[in-house]
Amino acid sequence: MVKVTYISVSGVETTVDGREGDSVMATAVANNIDGIVGECGGSMACATCHVYVDPAFAGRLSPRSDDEEAMLEGAASDPRPESRLSCQIRLSADLDGLVVRMPEEQM
Repeated sequence: MVKVTYISVSGVETTVDGREGDSVMATAVANNIDGIVGECGGSMACATCHVYVDPAFAGRLSPRSDDEEAMLEGAASDPRPESRLSCQIRLSADLDGLVVRMPEEQM
């Protein structure tokens, strides 16, 4: 299992166990984490799973694809350098302890 901590806009931290290979979005939805909608089910078509990845983990992620960049530009909250679509982050042992923060708005 891979631990992921989700931090809400109000600062509430929720840590859950996710399975290797699952996305950060699917893990959030399965654990009823508020702030990640995942309206498109993870097909990278809505940007309602936008998160800000803790800088300590940024170097462990693959770079954003052009499609992910385009979706983030249309996100409800302004994208930042640490912005990612959580449906595009697959859990692995290297990401154990991952911390993501929710943006102010998803829709």
